[in-house]
Amino acid sequence: MSFIKIAATTALVSALAATTAAARDQIRVVGSSTVFPFSTAVAEQFGRSTDFQTPVVESTGSGGGLKLFCAGVGTQHPDIANASRRMKEKEYKLCADNGVTEITEAVVGYDGIVIANAKGGPSFALTREQLVTALAEQGPKPTLWSEVDPALPAINIEVLGPPPSSGTRDAFEELVMEEGCEGAGIECEGITIREDGAYIEAGENDNLIVSKLEANPNAVGIFGFSFLDQNSDKLQGASVDGVEPEFENIAEGDYPVSRSLYFYVKNAHVGVIPGIQEFIDEFMSESATGEEGYLVDKGLIPLPEDTYKEVQGAVTGLQKMSGNEWN
Repeated sequence: MSFIKIAATTALVSALAATTAAARDQIRVVGSSTVFPFSTAVAEQFGRSTDFQTPVVESTGSGGGLKLFCAGVGTQHPDIANASRRMKEKEYKLCADNGVTEITEAVVGYDGIVIANAKGGPSFALTREQLVTALAEQGPKPTLWSEVDPALPAINIEVLGPPPSSGTRDAFEELVMEEGCEGAGIECEGITIREDGAYIEAGENDNLIVSKLEANPNAVGIFGFSFLDQNSDKLQGASVDGVEPEFENIAEGDYPVSRSLYFYVKNAHVGVIPGIQEFIDEFMSESATGEEGYLVDKGLIPLPEDTYKEVQGAVTGLQKMSGNEWN
């Protein structure tokens, strides 16, 4: 069976190489809406500074992007998937089942998940327990924020947030719903977000959430820190557990709702689709993701220098995931 698998994979990669020139000469990137602005900035810089075509970057959500990425090897499939949470073990197995057996995982930095509303609206100081009380399907399902806590505004609970396909939604459920349920006195097992209209799935386009918040200052939105940072003239962030959603607080690990950001490379496409290695090198360069990189200006929280150097070497060297990452 091993020989058959190797032969099949070799034939597939050979077929990919033979058809590439006619099929595609642009890198295709899919995935997270949170990583999208960072990946787009790298793609634009890459297109300006090299002779390669500017990569096509699509915002499909982390789950949607990894599903496309793991669908197979060949020019009809994406080369890189962005994710605002780590690839799940079941996604890794899906990749393997479809012949995507060599994957490089890149951690590009950190991000905070913020709860924000338009300037001019009420200010919020929230705890994770209050958010669980307000949003849990298994909870009391209050109508007003003041029913969660009398210190909160007496306005309807209206939260615009990401859909289940989003890595931001995954991370919010883990870092807020699962972490805050016990303090809220709500059963943690099987906890889910309510579906009666208080939480509104606003799609994968975080910029659309920003515009909706401007139109309704009493509504709050859930999205990555970079969108708050880039729209600080329009939006205000809520503190969570007494910590403000600020660059320094996320970088130092004080802000409780923060996570790592990733991209995944399909190694079988490197050297076949033009420019993938060079694009990876640009993404992981000091000038992009280093402490003074241009992505920091867009809201990316950089890795500590020693961690960054270790990750940079592994990614640019196309270190293959082992499959033991979840052990």
